[in-house]
Amino acid sequence: MLHWKLRIGLLFSLLVASLALTGCGHSEDEWQQAQRDIAKLKADLDAANKRHTDDEAQYAQDQQTIQDLQGKLKDLGVGLSKSEQERAKLKTAMAEYEARLKQLDDMKARFRDLKSRLDKLTGAGLNVVIRHNKMVIQLPGDVLFDSGKDSLKPDGKKILKQVADIIKNDSTLSTRDFQVAGDTDKEPYTGPFLDNWGLSLMRARTVLVFLIATDKGPDGKGAPTGGALNPLHFSAVGYGAMDPVAGTIDQQTPDDEKKNRRVELVLQPDVAEMLNLKEITGS
Repeated sequence: MLHWKLRIGLLFSLLVASLALTGCGHSEDEWQQAQRDIAKLKADLDAANKRHTDDEAQYAQDQQTIQDLQGKLKDLGVGLSKSEQERAKLKTAMAEYEARLKQLDDMKARFRDLKSRLDKLTGAGLNVVIRHNKMVIQLPGDVLFDSGKDSLKPDGKKILKQVADIIKNDSTLSTRDFQVAGDTDKEPYTGPFLDNWGLSLMRARTVLVFLIATDKGPDGKGAPTGGALNPLHFSAVGYGAMDPVAGTIDQQTPDDEKKNRRVELVLQPDVAEMLNLKEITGS
């Protein structure tokens, strides 16, 4: 800006000088030269003015570009901040997921261990299965009871004693909760327990009572006649014919009916253990 102002000053000085030359009687050549100098300075001034205008426009454009870049940098800073926050959240979520996964793996390991302990019962003709996402010891009803009865047969007591001994002598199993569930086939029952609900419930109660009984022999000596398990860990329920393992509630073959006449010892999972137990059996 100072440069073109100086040129204006020089132009003004030359104009004064040219007037002075004409007033002092200088030659025509000198006058023409002065005019040419003035024209050149004017052209230079116009060019300087144009450059100044262009510089101002460029300056304004550069300022806008700088403002745009500052805005983008600010947005980028916010974006980076959000990215860091999201990354931190993702890292926390991943850590929680890995901890939960380890917890589930530990649960599966514990249930595999429980199943391996209960599998000892298969030698006594019992099944250890997963039903309704629970670990179940299935006891054949025809071995335990005569048809329509709730009194244990000698072979039934023998099997239940083996079950009780395995549970009682295992530090893990002896502290777990079990539910004794009675089940019948679909055939109607009209005995003293009124219906299949009553029969299944009384059979479940009979099994429970035997498992927790601590009575000795007639002389009060020797091993308990029952299982001597802790009654705090046992409950009983009767499903009648409503929970068949073979056939349907309405359609069952004779073989289906035999399978459905049963008593189950259902290992009760803790709330923290509510996972898909089928994974531990590969089914």
